[in-house]
Amino acid sequence: MQYPTRFSALPEYAFPRLRTLLDPHRPGGRPLHMSIGEPKHPFPAFAATEVQKHAAGFNRYPPNEGTPELRQAIARWLERRFDLDHVDENTRVMPLNGTREGLFNAALALSPEQKNGQQPLILLPNPFYQCYMVAARAAGAVPTYLNATQATGFLPDFAALPAETLDRTSIAYVCSPSNPQGAVATRDYYKTLLKLAEKHDFFIFADECYSEIYRDTPPAGILSVAQETGVDPERVLAFHSLSKRSNLPGFRSGFVAAGPKVIRELRQLRGYTGAPLPLPIQMASAKVWADEAHVRENRALYRAKFDLADRILGNVPGYVPPQAGFFLWIPVNDGEAAALELWKTSGVRVLPGAYLSQETGSGNPGRGYIRVALVAEPDEIERGLRAIGDFSIRSVNS
Repeated sequence: MQYPTRFSALPEYAFPRLRTLLDPHRPGGRPLHMSIGEPKHPFPAFAATEVQKHAAGFNRYPPNEGTPELRQAIARWLERRFDLDHVDENTRVMPLNGTREGLFNAALALSPEQKNGQQPLILLPNPFYQCYMVAARAAGAVPTYLNATQATGFLPDFAALPAETLDRTSIAYVCSPSNPQGAVATRDYYKTLLKLAEKHDFFIFADECYSEIYRDTPPAGILSVAQETGVDPERVLAFHSLSKRSNLPGFRSGFVAAGPKVIRELRQLRGYTGAPLPLPIQMASAKVWADEAHVRENRALYRAKFDLADRILGNVPGYVPPQAGFFLWIPVNDGEAAALELWKTSGVRVLPGAYLSQETGSGNPGRGYIRVALVAEPDEIERGLRAIGDFSIRSVNS
């Protein structure tokens, strides 16, 4: 017998949906995968050396709270990168088995069963990283989608929400630089959100995993704005990862930084449900967080791809150059139709924007877009972008 659960009505995940859409059709050229954000630039060679150096650690259970070496490397990186006062590595950070672990489990640990006598709301940007939605449901909250459109700077407009909505809110997810649009929250944007969180008593989960891939100006970090404004550190959680910064998605190495009480709650939940990183990966991760040379090299490679995209797509109606991250968010008439046509005519594989967003009372903000990942080699990127540009211009003129 089948029993409905709170996950029964989940939409199919984006990439199986894409396979269903495209795989019955032959590609119209050599396949080029620009749909998934899997970094392809070289990772720092010393990372593998460090894993080998500490390989005996695979024979031991790793500590739940992370090794002292890794926690210290993370704390010092936060201080350098975001100009923070002393970050206590023993109480303010927790290494994660990929930031998805933290983004999901933190909702379970921190969202109450009721907020002001009602089922709590968890606010999500729309489009969004799919983990946010499932975390909200797992926590017994109502996922509440805030359309992030060009009119709102491709970030959710939390300040436009009525007081009764904010009073029911337990958690607000924010992603900056945003996936998929590449928008960056300013310090003033974060200040406004922090004031709302203080006034209406909710947590902020800041997904800053793309913070080290930018054109010229480093994106602001919510922890530095919280420090500057004197906001209670227990209210703010920041999530970071080596996946994009250091091209190490297979390490599954990230962290969350928050107040001491929050970190204790997260560690307790992980003690029952989590899977800490293997010791060799933790030791190597500590070395990677301590090194910035490879990050600068990585950023330069993406900057060249940004410039290439601007040159090729600059005359596409509605094209907005991303500020950061490694995705393009390209307007089309219909994202699914565009993805299918590009695949059938050129072999270029992109993701329909609607697969990353939900229908709301004011529509689906991803329906008229495709997401394009700039992770392939530059010559392949150029081939794909030219096909996308030609298609976009034909679509407008047809």
